[in-house]
Amino acid sequence: MVARGEIARFWSLESLHMVSADGGTESSALVDDNGSEEDFSYEDLCQANPRYLQPGGEQLAINELIGDGSVVCAEALWDHVTMDDQELGFKAGDVIQVLEASNKDWWWGRNEDKEAWFPASFVRLRVNQEELLENSSGAHGEEPDEDAGHGHHRHSENKHQMRTNVIREIMNTERVYIKHLKDICEGYIRQCRKHTGMFTVAQLATIFGNIEDIYKFQRKFLKDLEKQYNKEEPHLSEIGSCFLQHQEGFAIYSEYCNNHPGACLELAQLMKQGKYRHFFEACRLLQQMIDIAIDGFLLTPVQKICKYPLQLAELLKYTTQEHSDYNNIKAAYEAMKNVACLINERKRKLESIDKIARWQVSIVGWEGLDILDRSSELIHSGELTKITKQGKSQQRTFFLFDHQLVSCKKDLLRRDMLYYKGRMDMDEMELVDLEDGRDKDWNLSVKNAFKLVSKSSDEVHLFCAKKQEDKARWLQACADERRRVQEDQEMGMEISENQKKLAMLNAQKAGQGKSKGYSGCPLAPPHQGLHPLHQRHVTVPTSVPQQQVFALAEPKRKPSLFWHTFNKLTPFRK
Repeated sequence: MVARGEIARFWSLESLHMVSADGGTESSALVDDNGSEEDFSYEDLCQANPRYLQPGGEQLAINELIGDGSVVCAEALWDHVTMDDQELGFKAGDVIQVLEASNKDWWWGRNEDKEAWFPASFVRLRVNQEELLENSSGAHGEEPDEDAGHGHHRHSENKHQMRTNVIREIMNTERVYIKHLKDICEGYIRQCRKHTGMFTVAQLATIFGNIEDIYKFQRKFLKDLEKQYNKEEPHLSEIGSCFLQHQEGFAIYSEYCNNHPGACLELAQLMKQGKYRHFFEACRLLQQMIDIAIDGFLLTPVQKICKYPLQLAELLKYTTQEHSDYNNIKAAYEAMKNVACLINERKRKLESIDKIARWQVSIVGWEGLDILDRSSELIHSGELTKITKQGKSQQRTFFLFDHQLVSCKKDLLRRDMLYYKGRMDMDEMELVDLEDGRDKDWNLSVKNAFKLVSKSSDEVHLFCAKKQEDKARWLQACADERRRVQEDQEMGMEISENQKKLAMLNAQKAGQGKSKGYSGCPLAPPHQGLHPLHQRHVTVPTSVPQQQVFALAEPKRKPSLFWHTFNKLTPFRK
């Protein structure tokens, strides 16, 4: 019988490597008082932080724990959008139970919906893995036992240990991250600049972005973290103020993440040539870097900024309200969550543009600029009746994107076929809600109607919906479109020209030889609610697991279902 006070058994992935038998903890800081790194060798870091640096070490630890019957949980760093039945879709922050981690790229896991494969690089393992043995004896009608007081004391000690585990993870991952940034700057960028015949200044700016600025910023951030870290009693550390002090500085990641898709494309082009593959591998070996390709290293800042809110959320969970750092940790969590949300929002936009491009290719008689020249997201769609000043009605299907409203007409025989009929510039339009009855300007009786009136000319468009609720959705969608445009401008949310061209090129190739039809149209759900920015998730399903520019973040191939079903204990084959 388990004592009532022992309501939870916890184990820590951190404790597998970071705590020695005599209670000793991790290595000393990587930065000195001046903010510069001490000369730690790769071997020193591996000995101090094997979980973070040694390839495959984390997998072995996970599978050992799973084999022992422990429950291993991970949290999603960002959304994973998939239409593949063998893949596990999830949203940023979702919890996934890891069931198999023998393959380094794809793990087998379970969420509330099903069991399936998911990309390992999309998740962060929880530091404290808790397994509830009994909620409470009282839940079964049992009387409190006399060990309850001792159990409460043990539970308090466990919470201190759990907070210690999270603090240690934050500190050690930060130190290893600094090591990775240093390797990129000194191992790759420095060598590339020496070889002017292979790289232009513009190419290096595209590939590496502002990662040197990130390196400089992170060194200062780690220096302040080290000052607030209590080595003797880590659970008493007060690191929340560090995140708040530097929260504006983390905005530097926005530029890097915006540049990252272009970096992937540029690097992919270079890697088609053997001399560049050999050059980057030689740089890695010369710098004694871990066995990860350059694309993996360049992804680390994107992953890092998304890990912060998950780490702080777990830290907040094990920080009591009486703790001196509670309020700062809570504020830091909200601040870093907003930063990471912007990153996830951009990724979500990138995942939607391929389908928007395929939608345009399916439209018969498209005229003018590509939809992606100005838009990157479908806000709303549906049927409306457009009325001319002469009183003539036209039944049309409208698609509201950011910046523009596209009008199409359905084919009389093939209802899945759409003909292009025009578009309106939403930046130049003003929405006017109309009451039911006679419109004085048009001298017409209208119901469920609204207008779009040009701000710079006498152009006016009158629309009528079938039902009052349909009109309400269109009014809300138009308001949301304006809000989205403003938010995108404020946070510099832009899709690169190269990415737009690539999406259209892929769509045109895919559409060759196929009959027209909009079965792949990115229709939004009829009752789709547009949430505030920090609550947004994927609104447009995509048939590809990951946008091509983020292919470096997601493995290109997942293990066969056969090997999981019939040979779980054998390493997966490629």
